[in-house]
Amino acid sequence: MTKDQLFAFAQHITPQKLLSRSVGKIAECENTWVKNTFISQFVKKYQVDMSEAVNSDALSYRNFNDFFTRAIRPELRPICPEENGIACPADGAISQLGKIEHGTLFQAKGHHYSLTSLLGGDASLSNQFLGGSFATVYLSPKDYHRVHMPLTGKLTKMIHIPGKLFSVNKVTAEQIPNVFARNERTVCLFETEAGPMAVILVGAMIVASIETVWAGQVTPFNKNVVTWDYDQLNNIEIKKGEEMGLFKLGSTAIVLFGKDAIHWEDSLQAETPTQMGMHFGKIADK
Repeated sequence: MTKDQLFAFAQHITPQKLLSRSVGKIAECENTWVKNTFISQFVKKYQVDMSEAVNSDALSYRNFNDFFTRAIRPELRPICPEENGIACPADGAISQLGKIEHGTLFQAKGHHYSLTSLLGGDASLSNQFLGGSFATVYLSPKDYHRVHMPLTGKLTKMIHIPGKLFSVNKVTAEQIPNVFARNERTVCLFETEAGPMAVILVGAMIVASIETVWAGQVTPFNKNVVTWDYDQLNNIEIKKGEEMGLFKLGSTAIVLFGKDAIHWEDSLQAETPTQMGMHFGKIADK
């Protein structure tokens, strides 16, 4: 068994939920010694650039979660100004991007996963994105962990899908089939000038929670898929580049568009580093 296979196997036998809940409690701890120890070790291990943060004093944060979800200085992440430009949703790196072919998305060499499964099993919903485009952005531990809007959109639906909490790094993506469609995730659906757009926040090992700006922490107690519908009475519109959600202890964001709706930036490919707000693509000519 190779090192990568051993890493994947260990995730199968790890009590993922218990571990994540336990780490989540530590991450919320406000004891000065506990939170300062965790923060200082984390900054050192992952070489976190605190000069980019609005509050650059790592040890002044109330707890580890506040440090981890720190706001970034907005002038350091300008939003692509082109009227038809699509903004990158997050700091990190491209995991994969391309076309949604035959109802599947490319995960890693030898692995594809179902669009319908990713969206919680709703075929009528997945039909909006058949033949469309997807981009998967992996947020590493050192990255800024807030997710922003690729385009201005009106919220139409949010779906929380329970699942596993496998790691979502490159090694896991190459070793564990269907990882993004197996992990816990929150699907956020918007109507934009490019048509329907989905921004999917995928949980992972040690992720304490997923939050959205309109609903706060998304943690349904039930083990089934939970759907919230939004209409004109709610009228939740978020502008391109504005924050729409965040991860406490990081993961992956997946963006979906419909068929012939957009074109990704030609220079983007697997492992390309990303910064929130950078030019990510453009709306297709009408």
